[in-house]
Amino acid sequence: MSAQVDRSLLTYLDDATGERVDLTGGQLGEWASRCAGLLRDGCGLAPSSRVAVLLPPHWRTAAVLLGAWSVGMAVSFRPRATAGLPVLEPGGDRPYDAVFVTPERLDDWLEDVPEGVHRYLVGTEPGALTDVPVGWLDWSVEVLRHPANPPDYTAVQPGDPATADGTSYGAWRRLAGEVAQQLDLRAGDRLLIDAAEHEQPLKWLLAPLAAGASVVVGARLDRSRLDAHLAAEGITRVL
Repeated sequence: MSAQVDRSLLTYLDDATGERVDLTGGQLGEWASRCAGLLRDGCGLAPSSRVAVLLPPHWRTAAVLLGAWSVGMAVSFRPRATAGLPVLEPGGDRPYDAVFVTPERLDDWLEDVPEGVHRYLVGTEPGALTDVPVGWLDWSVEVLRHPANPPDYTAVQPGDPATADGTSYGAWRRLAGEVAQQLDLRAGDRLLIDAAEHEQPLKWLLAPLAAGASVVVGARLDRSRLDAHLAAEGITRVL
C-alpha cells in the first residue's frame, strides 16, 4: 500500500475520466471550513438554518455536508432517486436558506429543485463551471473566498437538528455507528463505495467516519477494473 493511500481519508475516483482526488483528514477539514465560512460569513446564516443538498457522492459533497454540519445547519439531503417526488419536511413550503445542486440536476425536467435564498451550483468535474445561470453562483469559485482555517464555531449540541426533518446530531451519530457495525467497518479499514449504488451519505461518508475508516468513492465505476482498484487502493471492504 502506498504512503499516499495511507494518508487519504477520502479518495474520489472517476473511471470514465480518470480523475482522482485524494484528501487527508486535514485537507477535507480545510474544504469543510471554507464551506462553513461561506454559509456563516458569506450567506450570513446561523445554526438551525435550513440547507438543501442535491449532490451525488463526491468529495465536494462531503465538504458541503461537513461544512454545514460543523456550524449547526439543518441539512435536507435529496438523492437523485427521489427526483420528482415531494419531500415532506417541516417548513418545506418556504425557501431554504441555501441550496446546493449540480448543473445536471438543475436542468433535469424531472427534478423539483427547491427554492433557496442563496443558490450554488456544484460541479462534479475539476475546475470552475463554464456556464452559470443568472441567480446562481459557482460553489468552486465562491468557497475559495473563505479561509481554510476553521471559523469560530458555536457549539453544536447532540439534541440540535442536523437534518431538516428534525433528526438530531446525536441521533445521526448513533445511526452512523450502527451502520458501521452492520457493514463490519473498523478503524483502519478502507471502504470502496460504488457511487451509483449508494447515494446516501450515511453509508459513504458518516459510517466510515464513525468507524475511523477511510473511503474510496468510485464514480462511474468500471467493474472490469475492480480487482485493480482493490489492489492499488488497499481496499478491505466493498459496498
